[in-house]
Amino acid sequence: MAIDPRTPCLIGAAQRTWRPVNPDPVDAPEPLDMWEEVARTAAQDWGVPNLTTDVESVQIVYTQTWPYDDPVGRLCERLGAQPKHRFYSGIGGTTPQVLVNQTAESILRGEYDLALITGAEALDTVRRAKKQGRRLPWSHRNPEKVPFPFEAPFHPAEVAHDVFQAWLTFPVFDIARRAHLCHLPEGYRERLGRLLAPMTEVAATNPYAWFPRQRSVDELITPTPDNRLVGYPYTKYMVSIMDVDMAAALFVASHEKADALGVPADNRVYLHGWAYGNDPWYIAERPELWRSEAMAQVSQAALNMAGAGIDDVAHIDLYSCFASSVLFGIDALGLKEEDVFERPVTVTGGLPFSGGAGSDYMTHSIAAMAGVLREDPGSLGLVSGVGMHMSKHVYAVYGTEPPAQPLQPVDGDALQASIDAVQPKLAITDSYVGGATIATYTVAHGRGGDAEWGLAVCDVGDGTRTYAKLLDPEHLAQAEATELVGAAVNLVPGDNNANVVKELFL
Repeated sequence: MAIDPRTPCLIGAAQRTWRPVNPDPVDAPEPLDMWEEVARTAAQDWGVPNLTTDVESVQIVYTQTWPYDDPVGRLCERLGAQPKHRFYSGIGGTTPQVLVNQTAESILRGEYDLALITGAEALDTVRRAKKQGRRLPWSHRNPEKVPFPFEAPFHPAEVAHDVFQAWLTFPVFDIARRAHLCHLPEGYRERLGRLLAPMTEVAATNPYAWFPRQRSVDELITPTPDNRLVGYPYTKYMVSIMDVDMAAALFVASHEKADALGVPADNRVYLHGWAYGNDPWYIAERPELWRSEAMAQVSQAALNMAGAGIDDVAHIDLYSCFASSVLFGIDALGLKEEDVFERPVTVTGGLPFSGGAGSDYMTHSIAAMAGVLREDPGSLGLVSGVGMHMSKHVYAVYGTEPPAQPLQPVDGDALQASIDAVQPKLAITDSYVGGATIATYTVAHGRGGDAEWGLAVCDVGDGTRTYAKLLDPEHLAQAEATELVGAAVNLVPGDNNANVVKELFL
């Protein structure tokens, strides 16, 4: 079979974790050092040491750790590279695979033949230094304060109701799905524990995992001083850990460049399909809070491009910042929750256990998937990413064999139009007084473990949605004892333009 010489493939991958050693943890290097190390290691991964100087594109995933003045330029200086294309990304859990997607399409168009994609975070080191009152002596700090690269402005209603943190927003999707499927609140956390516990088994065997430890269902779900409730129904052990010191790098090349470099055919991992799309940006805009239309269409588009079905995929890594993203991913692929016991949904252990390094988790999942596929020649692997508040979605299919047919990238604009046609946005009413119905909710817990307040997304009689806060201790207790989805409430004005649940009717 003739192989299209422009076919993109991974020819190098590397990861490194600087895990703290108690009782006296050692600082990780600064991100610039981390980028350089994993780039050089990835270049040597399959025996091609000149990759760092031959590279034509250098791309870095945004780091939250340190504000460099010219991150890509500083890395190029270190590597002795003079690429024609340089890019420093924005934020989001989809970012690394999106960079791979864009790189693959650039390679197919003949714009370049060899790209480096890397990312790193030393957030655990930063956290410890801040706690100890230490200043980190890292290099090339940007003298100007650059705004955090949010892609969309905050909605006024979400600002008024403190809808910022992922640990608060992802539970609302889980609870909406729970109610839609008529699962009872009693015992539901145990169900989530059964979903996540197998992921800890994978993390325990992953040398790069932040928490390489197997945990039981009871360990994951039982609230303790070390495992407090965070956003109902999630405990601390069930949520993504971002304060990690981790780095990863990938080299992507055209098939003909891999040939020219002498990369052995059985060491290459080819891209077979990829796609990206968005759900409505703001939570209350989504007509169906219990599922993701974008996940369903994007995953299918990536599989269709690969000429494969989910049953053809041997290895999966679903983005797992919270259980809801795993459950939505399982639903989108037509799988069942119990399938996780037969076919794991992670190759790393997932973000709560392997570690979610800012926007860089997928660089690690892609690198890990490449290693898994090399150990299982001829198989296919699927990776997914989720960005912001379950808004952005990316999927990709990889395999050790070249694609059987020339690659035809998905029309992203047409895919997004198809997603939008299925789920027209609901309007958001910022301030509302009167009767409404709870569509979904969660309860925020403080560092001491106590319930502090609740967030509800409510349907209003005119077909719009609004947010509301639950502040009454009795309401908070009811929220965790019974199902509030579908309950009628009476909303009144509260502080800072927030709506407050005055009465709850069960």
